[in-house]
Amino acid sequence: MTLPTQRVTLITLGVADLERAKRFYGALGWKPAAQQSGVAFYQMNSLALGLFGRDDLAKDQGRDGATLGTGAMTLAQNFDTKAQVDAAYSLALSAGAQPLKPPQDVFWGGYSGYYADLDGHVWELAMNPFWPLAADGSLTLPKDDV
Repeated sequence: MTLPTQRVTLITLGVADLERAKRFYGALGWKPAAQQSGVAFYQMNSLALGLFGRDDLAKDQGRDGATLGTGAMTLAQNFDTKAQVDAAYSLALSAGAQPLKPPQDVFWGGYSGYYADLDGHVWELAMNPFWPLAADGSLTLPKDDV
């Protein structure tokens, strides 16, 4: 049997206060597609994002009592225009996000900025002229001659 590779179906973020995190993402226009006790799931194109209380997440991982950290990775949202990046960044800040780097032209030819959500999870907002988005916002990387 061959298993599919290079696939992510669910990203789960540990949060200090689930209701607070849901309010933050709700202020960004996100709506949970499913909820269970202690966790909320958001449909995102072909994958899902979960918000899970940190203590409950550690227990679910079999590491009851472990201290879970944040910030060692970046989640990203790509947009079609610089104006969309700016609008998404402003919306995140108005919802309580911590500004890390305001959107700006970057060395690789695009435009991007960073913020941290209420639990310190880092998000990049970007416009990459080399990676066109589908109408639904999904990304398929262009083929390289590798």
